[in-house]
Amino acid sequence: MFAVMKTGGKQYRVQAGDVLRLEKLAADAGDKIQFNDILMVGGDSPVVGAPFVSGAAVQAEVIDQIRGEKLIHFVKRRRKHGSQRTKGHRQYLTLVKVTDILEKGGDKSGVRAAIGAGSIPAAEKKAAKAEAAEKKAAPKKAEAKKPAAKKAEAPKAAAKEKAAPAKAEKKAAPKAGNDDLKQLSGVGPALEKKLHAAGVTSFAQIAAWTEADIAEFDEKLSFKGRIEREGWVAQAKELTGK
Repeated sequence: MFAVMKTGGKQYRVQAGDVLRLEKLAADAGDKIQFNDILMVGGDSPVVGAPFVSGAAVQAEVIDQIRGEKLIHFVKRRRKHGSQRTKGHRQYLTLVKVTDILEKGGDKSGVRAAIGAGSIPAAEKKAAKAEAAEKKAAPKKAEAKKPAAKKAEAPKAAAKEKAAPAKAEKKAAPKAGNDDLKQLSGVGPALEKKLHAAGVTSFAQIAAWTEADIAEFDEKLSFKGRIEREGWVAQAKELTGK
């Protein structure tokens, strides 16, 4: 006896014991599945469906989830000399072994229909919809049970917002005894940090620099000639006098 079944948009002529490579099905190795879309059942008295044979089914066992051979696609557009592309693809497949062909009683066998073959029973569809509805309703119930927690979090959030500006002011405020070196021409926040790291924190230090000191800091700051060009020493002396 043989049967012609449909799954994954393709038709297969199968007999008991055949091993097939089908489009991927949502099943694990060892699962028993059933295909209900049977177009024809052959044998001593062949039956042709219109389009499917009522009550007929093909039962199979999942052997493994595999991938097909790698296929290479070369794409080139006419009149686009630089448009050439090579793509590779390996199709996901399910390896199954046909165990039995049922002429009648396929709808009452109790074996789960093959998911992805287009023949999921109505009961399974209803159960899937019910589970999805419960999952959607669960977060709403949890939110309804915790209104008090949100009210308690509100004053904490307000306190954090008030504390945030104070922290920002503390970070922005210069340390006691340090001059604002950004008043010098060409000195920004990043360069000021480098000067602090080098131990320079006041205008008096810069005003006392010698030519050797200027050359040393030119190398440290990677700004050769900038100190003399911007006139940091003269500016520092003026700011110190103020």
